[in-house]
Amino acid sequence: MWNSSTEFFAMGGYALYVWCSFGACALVFLLEPLAVRARHKTIVRRLQREVLAEQFDQKGSK
Repeated sequence: MWNSSTEFFAMGGYALYVWCSFGACALVFLLEPLAVRARHKTIVRRLQREVLAEQFDQKGSK
């Protein structure tokens, strides 16, 4: 138990490690959904281009 909020945030001398670890995890939790969304959009755009290219090829060969 901590007697004050200052002791809590100091974490018994391990504050730098604890808070940096917490911050790194929080950053990953925030950035990962953004990265997934960007990859998803890229994949969808690539698939749409492939479908359009196939449709163009089919029309051109007729």
